[in-house]
Amino acid sequence: MASTTDSRPSIDAALVRRLVDAQFPQWAELPLKLLEPAGSDHVIYRLGEELSVRLPRHTGAIGQAEKEYEWLPRLAPHLPLAIPVPVGVGEPGYGYPWPWAVSRWLDGEVATVETLASSSEAAVELAEFLAALQRFAPEDAGARDDLTGRPLADRDRATRAAIAQVSTTFDAEAMTELWDAALSVPGWDRPPVWYHGDFHTGNLLTADGRLSAVIDFGDPACDLTVAFTLMSAESRAAFRAALGVDDDTWTRGRGWALATGLNAYTSYAATNSRVATQTTRQITEALIG
Repeated sequence: MASTTDSRPSIDAALVRRLVDAQFPQWAELPLKLLEPAGSDHVIYRLGEELSVRLPRHTGAIGQAEKEYEWLPRLAPHLPLAIPVPVGVGEPGYGYPWPWAVSRWLDGEVATVETLASSSEAAVELAEFLAALQRFAPEDAGARDDLTGRPLADRDRATRAAIAQVSTTFDAEAMTELWDAALSVPGWDRPPVWYHGDFHTGNLLTADGRLSAVIDFGDPACDLTVAFTLMSAESRAAFRAALGVDDDTWTRGRGWALATGLNAYTSYAATNSRVATQTTRQITEALIG
């Protein structure tokens, strides 16, 4: 199952068909269609008209199926926008090594800068979604180690290496200055809150404002990345005002946008022009603020 270039499992329609048919025979007759472009964390197939199958591509995504199956049905009633609710978790099989998920399908078009960047209304909608997400506080969540996200400082070595790697493409001095500032401001010192954890254009649908979610717990600054992937300066200001973001959290958010943008750029830009365009904008907008 492993590819020749890395340890990631090979995933194709034949494998997904066998997994679904064996573990969820009630859906064995439903057609499968690969969703393109593929995401960096999951391979996604549409299953019939109402379902999707999501299979992790690498070890960093393998805990999401169980976590989403437990929490998204509980979160959904408290959120102003639709999220995809999992209906089953599959087991490893046929050489595929990790748990995988079947979720409800949400119709819509992937959000783009062209359609939403200048929309302050959309920016406020996203802020209201994040505010509602942060207000959700079930009693059994606070002590769960598996819901605690990594701090920004954990990305220090990789981010500085990426800055050096792309120093001929982007302003290395400006990137280093922003990164130092993001690490130097006080961290999140309030009670931990829910955050999306992967809040960018690829996970936002424009039909009825629907989006797909990957949920984590901790400092919500990473969700501010969407302000730099999707928004213009004007709509970004509306987003920040609606969410009530303080200066330190905003600076950390810029740091998250820089770090994640650099990670994706150095990993995929050379072979994927779409990622190159998206991450170039993300890095540039993060530097602007």
